[in-house]
Amino acid sequence: MKRRVVVTGVGLVSPLGIGVQESWAGLCAGKSGVARITRFDPEPYDTHIAAEVKGYHPEDFMGRKEAKRLELFISYAVAATRMAMDDSGLAVTAENAGRIGVITGCGLGGLRFMEDTIYDLKQNGPRRVSPFFIPMMIGNMAPGMISILFGAKGPNLSLATACAAGAHAVGDSFKLIQQGRVDAMITGGTEAVIAPSCIAGFNAMKALSTRNDEPERASRPFERDRDGFVPGEGAGILILEELEHARRHGARIYAEMVGYGLTGDGYHMTSPPPDGNGAARCMQMAIDDAGIRPEQLDYINAHGTSTELNDLYETRAIKTVFKEHAYQLAVSSTKSMTGHLLGGAGGIETVFTALTIYHGLIPPTINYENPAEELDLDYVPNTARKAPVVHAMSNSFGFGGTNAALILKKFAG
Repeated sequence: MKRRVVVTGVGLVSPLGIGVQESWAGLCAGKSGVARITRFDPEPYDTHIAAEVKGYHPEDFMGRKEAKRLELFISYAVAATRMAMDDSGLAVTAENAGRIGVITGCGLGGLRFMEDTIYDLKQNGPRRVSPFFIPMMIGNMAPGMISILFGAKGPNLSLATACAAGAHAVGDSFKLIQQGRVDAMITGGTEAVIAPSCIAGFNAMKALSTRNDEPERASRPFERDRDGFVPGEGAGILILEELEHARRHGARIYAEMVGYGLTGDGYHMTSPPPDGNGAARCMQMAIDDAGIRPEQLDYINAHGTSTELNDLYETRAIKTVFKEHAYQLAVSSTKSMTGHLLGGAGGIETVFTALTIYHGLIPPTINYENPAEELDLDYVPNTARKAPVVHAMSNSFGFGGTNAALILKKFAG
C-alpha cells in the first residue's frame, strides 16, 4: 500500500512579505509585490520592474557567519526552512536524521554573485576571486546548507528543471515518502536572480513585461493586455511527512498530497505546443496518480505567467483534460501578485495551494480587466473567494518543455 503523505509545515520568503502570515494576507488582499528594481539601475533595460523581496534580514534566521557567506537564494531557502520546521514541530535527531531528506528546486543559482565575480576577475585578476565563489553559486548548496544547519542526512538533491524545479522537488519528495524510503522531507523552491544579465536575457527574448509606469498592474495573467511576465524572487518550503510519523508528534496538517505528474513536451526550447499537449498529459498523470476523477478537482493554481503563449496554451490544456468541468473550476494565478519566481515558483505556489485548501479561501488573479479571446475560464478575477476546496492542483511548466503538476487534498483523517 502507498503510504499517506501530509503537509505539516510551511515557510515563505516572498515579494509579499517575510513569513507565511504576511505573505498569505497580502495574497488574499490582492496586493502586488511588483515595483521598480532597486538592486541595480534598470534604466538601460527595457524592463525596469520586478517583484523583489523587501525587508529581509538574514540574521533573523541564521548566524552572522552564515548570513555573510550564503548567496541570497541559499539564504532565502534556509530562512523559509527555519519557518517551516518551527511550524511543523519536526525534530531531527541522531536516530531519525537518515530518514529525513532535503530536495529543493532552483533554476539559475547564484547568478548575481557570478556576475560580480566575473567582472572582478576581468578587472582585477584571479587573486580577487573569493574562495566562496563556487559554493555560493551552485544550486545544490541550498539543500546542502539546509542539511548542514538542520541535520537532515537523508536524500539531498537540487533540481534545475527551469520554472518547474520547485514543483518537481516537491513531487519527488512526495514519492520518496510514499514509497517508504524516508519518513519526512524538507522541500520546495528558491530563486534570487533579479540581476542585469537575467533582465537583459529575458528582454532579448521579449518575455518580460515593459509596463514600467504601472508596476503593480504589470503582471496580468490570462488578461487581454498582458505583455510578458514579471521576474520575482524568494523561497517556499514545505515539510512533508508520512501520516503516522506526523501524528506521533502532534503535527498540524494543512493538506494531504495525493498526486504528481511530470512530462516533457518534446517540442521547442522555450515555447509550449499550441495544443498544450505536454501540460495536458501532465495534469492527467497527476489525476490518475491521485486516483480521482477530473470533475473532483475544485481549484488550479495555474502556471499563469502573463505571457501570450503560456496563458493561452495552459487554458487549452485545462479544457482538454477537464472538458465541460473546466468551466466549473476556479483557476487563478498567484504570479499576478508575486511575479514569476522561476525555479522557486513551484515552492511558493504549492504552499499557497496547501493554504487555499486549509483556509477554504481561493486567492485571486489580480489585474484581470479585459477578457481575451479563448481565455474564458473562471480566473477568480481581482478578489479572493471563500469556497470549500477539497482537491486542488498546482501547475508548473519550464523551458525545455518540462512540466509538473501536483494534487493536494483536504485532510480528512
